[in-house]
Amino acid sequence: MRRYEILLILPPEADDKVIGGATDRVSQVIGEKGGQITSADRWGKRRLAYEIDRQSEGFYLVIDCQADPESMKEIDRVLTLADEVIRFKVVVREAAPVLANDRPAATAEAPLETSSPSAGHRPGDG
Repeated sequence: MRRYEILLILPPEADDKVIGGATDRVSQVIGEKGGQITSADRWGKRRLAYEIDRQSEGFYLVIDCQADPESMKEIDRVLTLADEVIRFKVVVREAAPVLANDRPAATAEAPLETSSPSAGHRPGDG
């Protein structure tokens, strides 16, 4: 099972019935293959970067889930056919690697050059 994030843009006037229907569709498709929804976050109505189908706003819904890659193909098909979904995007969420002692590894940074111009010589003086 992989972790996925599904972003749905629904019509701006979407009510609880429309939002619940979209979440139920995703849950049903994922559940058929043994996956599950871990969270559904309603971002609310937001302005779109550009108009889609003559709409300048949309209701954003983000669903985090664990699913089989095969079920994502079915999600793609189902959401493409769904009339209430304006746009959607599915992203694979990779698990962060666990390091020793649960601390991030120290990164070696190159020292900053702090050379000062020699006396009597200014930068740009040929």
